[in-house]
Parts: sequence; C-alpha cells; structure tokens
Amino acid sequence: MASTRAAIRYAKAILEIADLKKVADKVNSDMILIASTLKSNAELDSFIQSPTIKVEVKESALLEVFASANAVTKSLFHLLFENKRFEILGAVATEYNKLFDEMNGVEVAQVTTAIALDAALEAKVLAKIATFSDKKITIENTIDASIIGGFILKIGDKQYNASVANRLKVLKRELSN
Repeated sequence: MASTRAAIRYAKAILEIADLKKVADKVNSDMILIASTLKSNAELDSFIQSPTIKVEVKESALLEVFASANAVTKSLFHLLFENKRFEILGAVATEYNKLFDEMNGVEVAQVTTAIALDAALEAKVLAKIATFSDKKITIENTIDASIIGGFILKIGDKQYNASVANRLKVLKRELSN
C-alpha cells in the first residue's frame, strides 16, 4: 500500500512538471510504453524489482531501453535512482496515465463481455455511456467467458451488471427463498 501512495506522489510530481513544460502528452505516451513494456516483459520487470542489482545499473539500463523517452521521463528515472525506488516504476507509469486522463476529462469505461467487442457494438456502448456522462470515454474491453452473455460496465465507482451469469444468480436466489 505504501508503494501505491508513493507511486501516486511521484506521478503527480512528474505530471506537474510535464504540464509546466507543455510535454504532458509526450510523457503520457512514454508512461504507456513503460507500463506495457514492464507488463509484457517479465525479465525487465524482475530486473527492475531485484534488490541485488545496483540502482546505477538499473538507471543506465532504463535509459538505454527507453532512449527515445522525453527528458521529463528520463528525469523520473534519475529521481527513482536517487531515492532507490525503481521497484515502483510500473505503478508510477500507471498512476500517471490515470492522472493524465483525469486532467484531460477522459474516463475509462471497463466493459467485460463474454466475447470481444466489435466496432459496431463498441459504438453502441459509447453512445449509451454518452447519455449519462459528459466526459470523453475510452473503452477498455475485458473478455470473461464465465459471464456467459451480456456485459458488465464499470465507470469510475459505478458498476452496471447486465450479465447472464448475474441474472441466473438472482433467479437462483429468488427461487431458493
């Protein structure tokens, strides 16, 4: 939990600096790349997490891997180097993306379906969400075959469960009473 709070603090600081220098969108692209790279590359992630590897080596490796990154992003690497906190890099990147979206009025709608959303269905979902949200919405589709059919929509702290599995649970509960 402490690393999450620390990640939020680092992300806020980097966003503030990037916004002042008018490069927040470029740094956001870097953070998306960092988060996806660490998520998809287990070797790099374990390298960053390893307490036995010196922080100097970690910093030089990150500067090499993300050589095309913005100067503000590289300053984050140096800050994490100075504070010996490289293990929270992935969390900082994720938190930065959330804060950047929040700053720009973008909200992520998580839609869980049994099968992948096609373009037409995604457009219908976006149209429906637009009726009760004035923010720009991006859809993040998760596939979960256990819901059988329908969908589960999460926006912020709200959730709407219109899945077949949920309806079956409700029906079972009603019949057992």
